[in-house]
Amino acid sequence: MVKAHVSTHELVAGRYRLLDVVHRETNRVSWYGEDTASERPVVLTQIQLPPDPREQTARRTIARVMRASEILGLVLPGRVGVVIDVIEEFGTLWTVAEWIDGTPLSELLERQGTFNYVRAARIALEVLDVLDAAHREGIVHAELSPGQVFVRDQGPVVVTGFGLAGATSASRVGAPSYASPEQAHGARPEPSTDLWALGALLYAMAEGRPPFRDRGRPDATLKAVDRLPLRSPVRAGPHTQVITGLLRKNARERLTAPVVRDALNRIIREDPDTSDEPIPSTRLRSACAAVAARRSGRSWNRRGPGKLALAGTALAAVTVTVAVLATTDSLPGLDASASGTDTTPSVVAPNPSASSAGGNTALPEQPVEPSASAPVEPSPSPTEPTPSPTASAPSTDANALPAGFSVYQAPEGFSVALPKGWKRLSEDVSPGNIAYRIVFGADDDPRTLTVTYSEALRSNPVAVWRDDVQPGLEQAGIGFQRIGEIRATTYRGRSAADMEWTSDFEGIRIRTFGRGFLTGANTGYSLRWTTPAADWNDTANRQALDTFLRTFRE
Repeated sequence: MVKAHVSTHELVAGRYRLLDVVHRETNRVSWYGEDTASERPVVLTQIQLPPDPREQTARRTIARVMRASEILGLVLPGRVGVVIDVIEEFGTLWTVAEWIDGTPLSELLERQGTFNYVRAARIALEVLDVLDAAHREGIVHAELSPGQVFVRDQGPVVVTGFGLAGATSASRVGAPSYASPEQAHGARPEPSTDLWALGALLYAMAEGRPPFRDRGRPDATLKAVDRLPLRSPVRAGPHTQVITGLLRKNARERLTAPVVRDALNRIIREDPDTSDEPIPSTRLRSACAAVAARRSGRSWNRRGPGKLALAGTALAAVTVTVAVLATTDSLPGLDASASGTDTTPSVVAPNPSASSAGGNTALPEQPVEPSASAPVEPSPSPTEPTPSPTASAPSTDANALPAGFSVYQAPEGFSVALPKGWKRLSEDVSPGNIAYRIVFGADDDPRTLTVTYSEALRSNPVAVWRDDVQPGLEQAGIGFQRIGEIRATTYRGRSAADMEWTSDFEGIRIRTFGRGFLTGANTGYSLRWTTPAADWNDTANRQALDTFLRTFRE
């Protein structure tokens, strides 16, 4: 910790009186103080500079702090701590900022431990707004921690500390527990660095502690951040997937700002009251609403409101424990990897609460193995098999995307390139988030892509298709006919299987290709692509399926 080189009876630079410590971090202390010349309250931050015979560190830091303050003061008036003076004395840097009428988030965390979901979402969203604006100006914070966020009773939060990154001596960061893995290597800060820190703040508000504990020495803490797995959040509720999506070790795989904003806004919209009651996730509420609608005899339509949704056979509790669905018909389009039965995904109606957020971020450099309901082994079929799409090595170059496609980053943590105008049409989730299903499409497009995830799969993808999925399709009364055999394959080096089939919907023959793949012993995804059978071999459709398989990341 930084030791104060002056007492509260002395003046900094002969002008600023220290009154009380606001927050302490590695190599940094913030004080409430007073400008004796103007008699105005101020906030002073004291930083111990590394030895520098040429005094370049102090000059560079002073210039950086003043530049960041000037720019952000114009762009974000009232949202950042405005620096009015920067002083270097005896190897110590002092920044003097305007008084902030608020409480540091670090103090609130010490006082109350955790935050309810809505309040945490609002604070995180306000911090994200500040970071977003700074990033557009080419400014990265890189030192974000609870001590840099001041929460006010009235008005949005205020963020301080811009321009201070790299000024400390013993550590590359002021708060190692909130630093990103790349900072542990001394890498140059990027906007993704701030997004990691935002995820760490949200983690702390949900769990009452940082994602990686302080180990007493900055280098030991940074080593833990870099090498140890994240402690899974247990109290985060609807924030869980945002947190885990932001706290990905690989910076390229982190959620983008638009995706995070959409997820936080959805949590706030779910319950505008800041009560302490846990807020159910949007997806679970959507599933419950779907069940209520079905029980009341209503059906969805996806051609004005949309196509008529098919209700299938009764749910078999195979891989999802959705208690509210257990006694009802299967949800339209619900993948058997998550429910045990299936009706084709193309018939799923739009969900008014579904999110349509997307992002144009580059694809991750290192693909993550996807998972899905595993395919099944071959069984005779009256229809000639068609070649399965090749599981070629995925391209990691966003420029390789076909015209009109852009990468969508899901709050659940996966990403995939989608055609222009596509959005989430439906989403269903099991309690505890052990399985979910999301259907993508467009209101004027008969095609759909369904992404299903489960944490309760068999270890044989072929067996999942054969024993769990196909029986439900055969019993659904939809004219199911499998095309060829269930084909064992690999996808991103993991065990996978493909199954194709046709079925009927409103007098139209539709065709589905499904690839199920494992990401762990019992975890996996399935990707299901459905089009009108007559259009199956259209060039655009083949290109779309190839793009989905190449770009899917978990």
